[in-house]
Order: sequence, then structure tokens, then C-alpha cells
Amino acid sequence: MRTAIYPGTFDPVTNGHLDILNRATELFDGVTIAIAADSNKTPLFTLGERMELLSNATKDMPNVRVSVFEGLTVEFARKCGAVAIIRGLRALSDFEYEFQLALMNKKIASDIETIFLMTQSEFSFISSSTIKWAASLHAGVSDFVPAYVEKALFSKYSGSRTDLNSED
Repeated sequence: MRTAIYPGTFDPVTNGHLDILNRATELFDGVTIAIAADSNKTPLFTLGERMELLSNATKDMPNVRVSVFEGLTVEFARKCGAVAIIRGLRALSDFEYEFQLALMNKKIASDIETIFLMTQSEFSFISSSTIKWAASLHAGVSDFVPAYVEKALFSKYSGSRTDLNSED
């Protein structure tokens, strides 16, 4: 069984992330979404909340599992038995950083490939950061994230807790 991991912070998961994931599931028998526990970012959502949002997003994808990891991505890929790391590219500006990561990962684990997937053009400008910014200003973000993610974002910015699994 050929498996891959799709690492990221997913804070929050976007339609762009899901686009990459859907296409990765067509290339591999199994894909593990690997949520980074240690990152240089300050997430809005807790690890548990991100797990819950991603679990909801992938509930109808039998060949996808969601997991949290710490440390080097390639070490987690090895632990999962993955042959590849999936990375999404939105624009040329993403490439330089991703290329450097891929070369470092290849040096550390020459047996694990990095696969770059370009997002569909309709998602090329979407980033978790811009979605969070828009939601913080109470702008609708339903074109960029699933409905339950939009609800969770508005809940975060209004200060109340909501059931993240609810579709409405």
C-alpha cells in the first residue's frame, strides 16, 4: 500500500487544502493529514480543534486519517510508512520555501519523495492567514472554507464556543 502524508498547521483547514487532499487521495492508497504540533506560527485553533475540523472534513474519505506530529516531517513520514510528502503550491512565491524544504527533507530521508501539487486556480489566493483576517473583521468566508469551519471561525472571534462538527 503506497501512502503519503500531507503536513501542515491547517489553522484552519481551507477549501484549498481540501482540493490538494482530494487529488492526493487519487494518487495514493492512503493519505495521513499530519497536523504540526510544533510550528513557528501561533495558531488560532488548538490542536484538538484542528483535529476535529479536519476529522469532520474527511469523514467521508475512507483512505484518509488525521494525526498530530511533532518534530521532523520526514521522521513522521517514516513512522507512518509513507513514501511521499504532499505539499501544496498556490503561487510562485510558495515555491522557493517549499523547494528548500524538499531539498532538506531529501538530504535527511532520500527514500521519501516530496510531491508538489498546484492548487486549482480558484483557490490560488486562499491562505489560512487571510481567511482568519477576513473572519476577524466579520466578513463571510463561506467561499473559502467549509460551513462548519466558517462557524468555528466566527465563534472564535465572537468569544463563544460552538460544536465544531455541526454543519449549520
